Amino acid sequence: MAGTRLRRRDTRTDFWPGFVDAMATLLLVIIFLLSIFMLAQFFLSQQLSGRDTVLNRLNAQISELTELLALERAGKRDLQDTIAALQANLGDATAERDRLQGLLSSSTDTASQAGGQIALLEGQLDDQKQISDRALAQVELLNQQISALRRQIGALEAALEASEKRDQDSQAKIADLGKRLNVALAQRVQELSRYRSDFFGRLREILSQRSDIRVVGDRFVFQSEVLFPSGSDEINPQGELEMTKLADAIKELSGQIPPEINWVLRVDGHTDNRPLSGTGRFRSNWDLSAARAISVVRFLIDQGVDPKRLVAAGFGEFQPLDEGDTDEALARNRRIELKLTER
Repeated sequence: MAGTRLRRRDTRTDFWPGFVDAMATLLLVIIFLLSIFMLAQFFLSQQLSGRDTVLNRLNAQISELTELLALERAGKRDLQDTIAALQANLGDATAERDRLQGLLSSSTDTASQAGGQIALLEGQLDDQKQISDRALAQVELLNQQISALRRQIGALEAALEASEKRDQDSQAKIADLGKRLNVALAQRVQELSRYRSDFFGRLREILSQRSDIRVVGDRFVFQSEVLFPSGSDEINPQGELEMTKLADAIKELSGQIPPEINWVLRVDGHTDNRPLSGTGRFRSNWDLSAARAISVVRFLIDQGVDPKRLVAAGFGEFQPLDEGDTDEALARNRRIELKLTER
């Protein structure tokens, strides 16, 4: 038995590089997934910013066309004022012609002079008519240009509405995708919670309802005295017996959880806040807590538990269950916690 334990201690030191490699691989996978998520967010933001650019360009074109329309309308008003003035002049010329014709009929002596004046006024009247015709043609051209501008504005407004609708559809799709993702994550959490409940129930059965082994929240807690001598990370015979039962329960659970649930059993080591003596192999409570968690993980691996399903962590004295300084409070804080969680 002593030879077996000696060999086991010798081989435990060989697992540490493998454990570091596993943690590094896990970190790389997490970084890869975060990178994919950030790329997806980047492409979505680029697509939305592109749409914003198109909308800004369309709004700028609408503003320019609106200004052109205002200028054309002002020009139309000026031409209309000119036409009104010409029409007024035309009315005056017609009145003068009628007056001169009256003078012609009343006085033969001034007939030749009146005829000359009439001819002159008729020439002026023809000139005014030509100017009026040109002004009317310009007004018609302006009306056509205004109609064309209105059609362009209508087309731009339709394009703007279509772009806004596409943007709303994209936002709706993103919101729907988020909802479906939340539902899927909630289902995974519910499934893992159900298996955690079954696992803890099984542990309660096989560990005989011991008072020094209990459930606290979502964790299964072993008092350190059950597994380790004081200040040591070597599992005692009674602890090996309990850990063997735990390993059997984990292997049974592994066959029940669906493969798509990426679960791990996290082994957390905790100590009390009493400082260690300087003569031991551990420099701090943190080192001791981490070494104890690793010892539990190595023992479970020796019992056939898949190393991919195990994680070891040390918390030292910094996560106490009881803030008191009595012997009972310190004993409660010295513990090994097991937490079934998703990777």
